[in-house]
Amino acid sequence: MLFQNEPSFRHGQPAKTAVLLCNLGTPDAPTAPALRRYLGEFLSDHRVVEIPKPIWWLILHGIILRTRPAKSAQKYASVWMKEGSPLKVWTERQATLLRGFLGQRGTQVTVRYAMRYGNPSIASELDKLKAEGVTRILIVPLYPQYSGTTTASVCDAVYSWAAKVRAIPELRFINHYHDDAGYIAALAARVQAHWKTHGRPDKLVMSFHGVPERTLHLGDPYHCECYKTARLLAEALRLPKDAWQLTFQSRFGKAKWLEPYTEPTLVALAQSGIKRVDVVCPGFTSDCLETLEEIAQEAREAFMHAGGKEFNYIPCLNDSPDWIAALARITEQHLQGWPTQAAPDENVLAASRAAALALGAKQ
Repeated sequence: MLFQNEPSFRHGQPAKTAVLLCNLGTPDAPTAPALRRYLGEFLSDHRVVEIPKPIWWLILHGIILRTRPAKSAQKYASVWMKEGSPLKVWTERQATLLRGFLGQRGTQVTVRYAMRYGNPSIASELDKLKAEGVTRILIVPLYPQYSGTTTASVCDAVYSWAAKVRAIPELRFINHYHDDAGYIAALAARVQAHWKTHGRPDKLVMSFHGVPERTLHLGDPYHCECYKTARLLAEALRLPKDAWQLTFQSRFGKAKWLEPYTEPTLVALAQSGIKRVDVVCPGFTSDCLETLEEIAQEAREAFMHAGGKEFNYIPCLNDSPDWIAALARITEQHLQGWPTQAAPDENVLAASRAAALALGAKQ
């Protein structure tokens, strides 16, 4: 195995800690070529699509990457922000705010963000951290609920990078925080703030990203963790059982995925006489295509067309202070035992040693 070039080892190198926030990913631009690159990387991950590689390669390159990029580019264009992709914009802000919040609490660590697919890549950010002398890295996937399709794939990317590195930094991973009290409180505060302005709906729909049903039977805890998050959020909002509904969105392909599906559920609610629904997506910590286009646009249209009268999408946690505070506490819990204070300035140390020597000489 060939190892990549890396900084020379330095004796006495002070310990330096970093936090790397990892999100799913995004194309570089809302264009067909950019989507082709992004989808090619995303859909080639065996964690995402568990179909034998030779068969899937033919489907992916022979059909999907020929037809889907242009359609997806139009959808991305409808939600693209002035600063870029919503997912990237919000993830970058979260990293910046987390660094500041931790610093105010006396935890001095480097905080960066990376994307599992697209840019900036996990490998490129790990390279930068290592070049800066970081010796300990906490990997924080921005997926509250664990799934092999998401959280484990982040681990794969880190391990793949580590396989090419000679001096590997100490690594820690956060697997999940689906039932963290701060995370649940931040979600509840987001919903309550919306209701304070707009009033309460007939039904609150909590939509999570779907995965194939077979993953549940193969041991993936995602389904159960989504239900626990939903139950805890409902309890925090003091909602009776008939006032909320959990669903799963973003089904891809013809296989059976976790049910109930979001859009058909919304259609059924409208047809049953429910006039107003609010939809929140607790599994997404940042607004993205799946929330801003699939839910706020497509799902809304389906509900209204089926007879609904009012549809409200409640934004993700994004840069809300409650979420940043919760993320900071989650991070600090997993940093315990690692040095998280700023490295002393060498000039200050030299001055201190000189002062100590002078004091000793006088005595």
